[in-house]
Amino acid sequence: MSRAPSHIRDTILGTILEDTWELLAQRKRETSSSALMDSPAFERDTVSLQGALKQEGLSIIAEIKKASPSKGIIRPDFDPPGLAASYRNGGAHALSVLTEPRHFQGSPAFLEAVRRCVDLPLLRKDFIVDPYQVVEARAWGADAILLIAACLEPAQLAELHHAASELGLDCLVEIYDPRELDRVDLDQARIIGVNSRDLRTFEVDLQAAIDVLRTIPTTHVRVAESGLHDDADFQQVRDAGIEAALVGESFMRAADPGTALSRVLRNLS
Repeated sequence: MSRAPSHIRDTILGTILEDTWELLAQRKRETSSSALMDSPAFERDTVSLQGALKQEGLSIIAEIKKASPSKGIIRPDFDPPGLAASYRNGGAHALSVLTEPRHFQGSPAFLEAVRRCVDLPLLRKDFIVDPYQVVEARAWGADAILLIAACLEPAQLAELHHAASELGLDCLVEIYDPRELDRVDLDQARIIGVNSRDLRTFEVDLQAAIDVLRTIPTTHVRVAESGLHDDADFQQVRDAGIEAALVGESFMRAADPGTALSRVLRNLS
């Protein structure tokens, strides 16, 4: 029986969630929560993603991503520590690291490797559906996790957000459809992202995302996700007063992602 919410059951996102539950069960059999909590990463203080993004101008979460379901392999010469160092030198405010293995070719090893070489806030980018994954994120060196509202009932979203807070992790809560805001407790969630790419169809509409972001209180950190490729896109987001953008593919396809990021920031200044 499917464990994906009914409104996404027959979509790409629903398929990814089914695989997520299968892989999660396997990892739970292999490693207990208590074993994860013995990780040395639990001894370090986390770095606030919210604080890092509350800067003047447009803050950038630069993403380390090898592949996606819609585009296939994005960066064949994939070196997470090298990419992280390049992003750090290019002025990234935070990094996002894909850990989902089947559809994005991510790995916890990527997150752990990046943690060892940079002190920027790290976001675990995955399909989080269970508190066990929150413990994993902390054990692997993350400072924050992604929670996708479309994947979760409101009670699940609140539970996972609470579990993250208990472990010192921030949450980037992602929506696509403005109606998904009804699932989000804005008193609890302080970082809200709107994905320009509909994860049900993988179609992109940046202006629609900006329109939704404008409905979110300016007391929150608002993040434009996906669909930013050229200077006009970044300027469009900045001019709308949005605090941050999460960018993956356009940087990953650049010869030197950090140089591409630096150029974007320079052109926005």
